[in-house]
Amino acid sequence: MYQADLISKTRKHISQSEESLNAQILIKAGFIEQVMAGVYAYLPLGYKVLKNIETIVREELSTISAQELLLPALHPKSMWEKTDRWETLDVLYRFTSHYTKTELALGSTHEEIITPLAQTFIQSYQDLPLAVYQIQTKFRDEKRAKSGILRGREFIMKDLYSFHSNSEDLDTYYDTVIQAYTRIYQRLGIGDITLKTYASGGSFSKYSHEFQTLSDIGEDTIFVCESCNIAVNQEIIEEQSICPECGNPHLIEKKSIEVGNIFKLQTKYSEAFDLRFTNEQGENPLVIMGCYGIGISRLMGTLVEIFAHDNSHMIWPKAVSPFNIHLIALNTDNSDVSQQAEKLYQKFKSQNISVLFDNRNERPGVKFAEADLIGIPQRIIISTKSLAQNAVEINGVITPLDSIK
Repeated sequence: MYQADLISKTRKHISQSEESLNAQILIKAGFIEQVMAGVYAYLPLGYKVLKNIETIVREELSTISAQELLLPALHPKSMWEKTDRWETLDVLYRFTSHYTKTELALGSTHEEIITPLAQTFIQSYQDLPLAVYQIQTKFRDEKRAKSGILRGREFIMKDLYSFHSNSEDLDTYYDTVIQAYTRIYQRLGIGDITLKTYASGGSFSKYSHEFQTLSDIGEDTIFVCESCNIAVNQEIIEEQSICPECGNPHLIEKKSIEVGNIFKLQTKYSEAFDLRFTNEQGENPLVIMGCYGIGISRLMGTLVEIFAHDNSHMIWPKAVSPFNIHLIALNTDNSDVSQQAEKLYQKFKSQNISVLFDNRNERPGVKFAEADLIGIPQRIIISTKSLAQNAVEINGVITPLDSIK
C-alpha cells in the first residue's frame, strides 16, 4: 500500500485528556481515534493489527476443536432475568426500545445467550463435549474508562464456551485451553512475561485462572512465584499466601495487565436454563460448562505498553505488525531511486508480502519520524546513497539489491 493513500495521518500532538500511553501512541501513529471516553474507532493500521491478533487466536483455537460462531450483541431482558443478573450486573447497559417498549441489554458477556442456544444442539452424551467461540464487540458501562483500549466501554473480545458431560472432561479441556493460551501469548511476543495466575473462583469453583502480563502500568497486583513462574492475584493472597503449585512461601509482588481469564462455570448457567443431556444410563443430568476469555483489543493495548520505545513510539512484534515491510524511498526527485523503489515494491507484492510504501515527496526526517510512530519492525530504505552501492539499507544494514529475493 502506498503510504500517501492511508486515510489516517500521524500527528505530533493529541488531547491532553488522553492519560494512557497506549492510546497516546496509537492516536499519534494513526491507528485509532477516540470517539468518546472508552470508545475508539480503529483506523486501517489499527484494524490490521487487530486482525493479525485475531488470526493467531483463531489458529490456536482450531487446534483444540473449537468452532467459531457469532452471537447477537442485543439481548432480551428475559435471558438476564433467568440468571438473576439483570439488576445485579453493574456494568450492563440496559435500555427500552422506543417502538416495542421491550427492555433490552447490550452484551457485556454471553452466557445468557450461548446457554439456551446450546439446548438446540445438545440432547445426548454423544453431542458432548462441545466447544464454540466468537470474536465480537462487548459493551460495559465502566465507571471511569481511563486506560485507553486496555479498559473501554466498547471493546473486542474472544469468548469461548465449552460443554461437558462430567467434571473430569471439563478439567481435561480446561488444561487444553491453558496450553492454547500459552501458545497465543508466546506467538504475540509476551509469553515470557505472561503468567498463569490463580484468582477467585467465585461461586463456580475454588479457583479461576487469569493470564497476567507483567507491566508497571498494570491495574492488577499479583504475587509471583519465580520457582515455577505462576502467580496469585492479590484478591486471594490472604487465603493462598504460598505458591499453589510448588509451595514456595516467598512470592514477589508485581503489577500486571490481565490479558485473559478462564472459569469452570460448572452448572451455574445450565441450571438457570435447564440445559440437560441424556447420559448412557438414560438419566438427564445438567451439562457442565466452562468459559474462556481473551480481550483482543486489550491485547493490542498491552503490546503497545510493553513494546513502546522510550514511551514515544512502537516497535510491533512481527506477528502482529500492520505490514511486513516499511519501504521508504528517499530523494524521490531522483528517477533512479523512484523507479528502483517501485520495482522493489511490486516485487514484494507479487510474493504476497505486505508492504507500506512511502514514496512521498517529504524530507527524510519527516519520513523517519512517521516510520518510528507506525512501528513496522522491518524497514527498508532506498536512496541515492544506497543505490550508488547497488544496495538498500535494511534496519540499518547495507544490503545488496540482488540479494533481496
